[in-house]
Amino acid sequence: MQTIATNHTAPVHTEDFLPLQGTDYVEFYVGNAKQAAHFYKTAFGFQSLAYAGPETGVKDRASYVVRQNKLTFVFTTPLRSHNAIADHIYQHGDAVKTLALRVDDARDAWQQTTKRGARSYMEPNQITDEHGEMVISGIHTYGDTVHLFIERKNYHGAFMPGYRKWESLYNPVETGLQYVDHCVGNVGWNQMNRWVKFYEEVMGFRNILSFDDKDISTEYSALMSKVMSNGNGFVKFPINEPAEGKKKSQVEEYLDYYDGEGCQHVALATNDIVTTVTALQERGVEFLKVPGSYYDELLQRVGDIDEDIEPLRRLGILVDRDEEGYLLQIFTKPVEDRPTLFFEIIQRKGAKSFGKGNFKALFEAIEREQELRGNL
Repeated sequence: MQTIATNHTAPVHTEDFLPLQGTDYVEFYVGNAKQAAHFYKTAFGFQSLAYAGPETGVKDRASYVVRQNKLTFVFTTPLRSHNAIADHIYQHGDAVKTLALRVDDARDAWQQTTKRGARSYMEPNQITDEHGEMVISGIHTYGDTVHLFIERKNYHGAFMPGYRKWESLYNPVETGLQYVDHCVGNVGWNQMNRWVKFYEEVMGFRNILSFDDKDISTEYSALMSKVMSNGNGFVKFPINEPAEGKKKSQVEEYLDYYDGEGCQHVALATNDIVTTVTALQERGVEFLKVPGSYYDELLQRVGDIDEDIEPLRRLGILVDRDEEGYLLQIFTKPVEDRPTLFFEIIQRKGAKSFGKGNFKALFEAIEREQELRGNL
């Protein structure tokens, strides 16, 4: 009998010692930031926002910032070898380095987390220019990934000091992406509970959902996952670890090719998933596909939904329901040659969950891709 995912009741908190306002930006370390920014503008519909590099007084790197609604990506590349950015790219490939979190007080966020055991990445640092001041601090999390705390209430520039507004004649029409819904981390064997404890004790998160290897398994592979959420629910970090199976799981493949623990995928919210995914596919974004039979009994599985089934079938969009509503989701293939980073496009119609009913179909689709790569 299949084990049901545990939905954890939130404990009573007298105070949220780390109030988060949401994801401020996601920073990627990449081999060529100019080309990466162009790709995300072209394929995903981002707009040019800001630039930092030698022309702005930054001598060791170049960074391009793009934005779509409340979603901000930063692409950073080193200008020389033998430094931390270049080493990160050599080991992991193009990858998420920073999950930056918006706070009202970056000094207090650093103090609250480091005194609870976080390893400091950046002590509170005040930076200023003619547009005001910002405070940034940061801590390490799993692998080489870091969280920066971003305080920008007294800043009114395009992005932050050290950057200038990036004017471009090339700004493709957006695709309807709105904000970061959640970011998923892949950690090593028997490391999930360690990082669950980190987010609980260091950052005041709570475990709102748990999935074991009976929930997330196919004939060949399995994994386990726990979803961590901050107090107001604005920031959610599912944590995955491998589980024993007949063959190599997607988490094992990720850990092998990423050469360590890291951010597996970023889920991007939309208010109209059919329109968004149609636009993304037309721009060349490739998605995982489930068999057409998935849709034959869709309404029996999830009940009535306010959607036309045929566009969902044509695009490969998955549907799942929880006690609060339903959600629609689809996953890209890896966006790089290493089978590591990918994106999820998600539209929530009340549901607070993460698509448990889709796990088997989704992971079988992933396994088909693994088999083509010779990695199953």
